[in-house]
Amino acid sequence: MFTGLIQEVGTVVKAERNGSDLRLTLEAPHSAPRLKVGDSLAVNGCCLTAVEVKAPLVSFQAVPETLKRTILGLLKKGDEVDLELPLTLSEPLGGHFVQGHVDGVGQILGLEPEGEGSRLKVRIPEALTPYVVEKGSIALDGISLTVAEIHGDEVGVALIPHTLKNTCLRSKKAGDYLHVEVDMLAKYVEKLAGGYLPTRKDS
Repeated sequence: MFTGLIQEVGTVVKAERNGSDLRLTLEAPHSAPRLKVGDSLAVNGCCLTAVEVKAPLVSFQAVPETLKRTILGLLKKGDEVDLELPLTLSEPLGGHFVQGHVDGVGQILGLEPEGEGSRLKVRIPEALTPYVVEKGSIALDGISLTVAEIHGDEVGVALIPHTLKNTCLRSKKAGDYLHVEVDMLAKYVEKLAGGYLPTRKDS
């Protein structure tokens, strides 16, 4: 479990295909010393398990299921990635509950200056739009953000200067892709209420 508050921007050292799998090695001076083999780390919002740790390097193996649902397979040497260690019971929940289970891939429509920050607009998969509400939470590349607006499948979020400076959003541009994870509480509410609500076909 994560909070969506990025703790470090790491760098891809190697991204090597091994059959249908991907072995990903990152330089993560802050995170790697706190990890051991078998521990989890959110990489651009995707929860991965460490298979080798030689600080400041840490390696992961992404299997076909992960590669099918994410854009980790597009990473190459030198790319930056957003990193977050798992939440512990002694830490405050500063963002929102983020599982590290990517729900889909979105595409940046624009990133424009707005006041001292910026306005990020992203097109998300249509199937995810029921779980996104204005002033609700969404995780983009693992970053916990508040939804400022939603129009159809287009979601807008306001970015403060700190977020831009301390995450990979600082280097993103229109056309780039992001991992999307919607608020898991919305999905559980839908399932629990499913027996009491008309189906979309009925409505």
